[in-house]
Amino acid sequence: MNSQPAHGLDVLLQNARRRAGLTQEQLAGLSTVSVRAIRDLELGRVQHPRRETLKLLANAMRLSDTRRVELELAVDAKAVGRVFQDSYGADLASPPPALRPLVGRRPELEALTARLSTDHERLLTLVGLPGVGKSRLAQEAASVIHTRDRVPVLWVSLDDPAETAEMGPCSPQSTVAGWVRALVHDGGEFEELATLIGSKETLIVLDGHDASPNVTPRLLNLLRACERLKILITSDRPVQLPGGRLLPLAPLAVPSAAELAGEVSGDTLVTDRHAVELTLSHVSYTRPDFLPTDTVVTTVAHICRALDGMPQALEGAASWLLLYSPQQLLDIARTTPLVLLDGVTPPDPAAGPTLSERLTAAVTGLAPQAAALLRTLATLEDPWTVDGAARACGTPLAGTARDVHALLVRGLIRRLPATAGDPVGFTVLNLVRAVLAAEDREPAPAALVSASAK
Repeated sequence: MNSQPAHGLDVLLQNARRRAGLTQEQLAGLSTVSVRAIRDLELGRVQHPRRETLKLLANAMRLSDTRRVELELAVDAKAVGRVFQDSYGADLASPPPALRPLVGRRPELEALTARLSTDHERLLTLVGLPGVGKSRLAQEAASVIHTRDRVPVLWVSLDDPAETAEMGPCSPQSTVAGWVRALVHDGGEFEELATLIGSKETLIVLDGHDASPNVTPRLLNLLRACERLKILITSDRPVQLPGGRLLPLAPLAVPSAAELAGEVSGDTLVTDRHAVELTLSHVSYTRPDFLPTDTVVTTVAHICRALDGMPQALEGAASWLLLYSPQQLLDIARTTPLVLLDGVTPPDPAAGPTLSERLTAAVTGLAPQAAALLRTLATLEDPWTVDGAARACGTPLAGTARDVHALLVRGLIRRLPATAGDPVGFTVLNLVRAVLAAEDREPAPAALVSASAK
């Protein structure tokens, strides 16, 4: 028995014919399908045309692979596996398009794409704090691999199920994304995925993956079954998967305290300081009346430093310039930075936790030993060293180094630039310090009001 087709073949066919600039009579002449048959299809009178009829019409209209698949799925929604396998390739499996240019991250992008281009690295995890830009970097890398090497990319946002629904219920992308979700969640649809991918070079991106022990064997089994498959994961938590690589992503570079304390021009503060460049781009949209004078750029650079160069935090903070001056915003960033993170627009409850909530969870969800170490490190004078941390904690150097490394990989602390021969110095992020302080006292939303009165 034929499955009930999804509605829309009539509309899809009409739209395709009009895009091709053809009348029904012209399409009939080019395809050898009768005018009456085309008219019946466009009026919805025929819901199960032969595949050969659709092929003739698609060829006559010179449809892309994606448009051809849409027509076939409008006839039989359950045929997605067969249809997608017939046409599976870069044109039918692509990452989501970027809505904005990537600012900075050139070294990180080159390193990530280089690893994705080699046959020796097949399981990579991009890890860092919420808001640091993991998804955006993964998106850019996937786009490079897809465009340059013509590699199919199966992008699955595991923390945003609504994205799959937006693709359309009969699209191959939504169906295959559902297969990947099923594999991750309960091990289902393994055979469908393995058969589809087979020996074809493919990149799967699991965006927002929260790894669990049960998932690891499923991913490894899929990698074994598909020898040219690569998997890129973005995650807030570092989980070392067997045979995989962890790629920590730190916030954008910010000007040093010494640079901000000296007489430095605004141009100097922007050069190779991508956090300042990114924030100024947000400011130009929020307040186009603000000219990038030395005073404005210097204040923005201080704000970037107070917010650790965290891309999503900088965007949220820039939106507050609708209400406050740059100096007022800097005062808030230095005293109660968490209130700036989510922006001036009320958050959408359907979008999940806000940045401030996710960042708070990343800090407060630490194991007791890691949380105690982080609190101690937050009291040390910057820059502190691993040796100094061991002395302050009264713990063996080797164990302290391992624990500091774990905090560094999670993105809670930052390595500071050092000259050759000097000990490597670190600092706890200002936003992390704010979360630690908020555990002992309620944040003061009134800070925004008091700042506006200055």
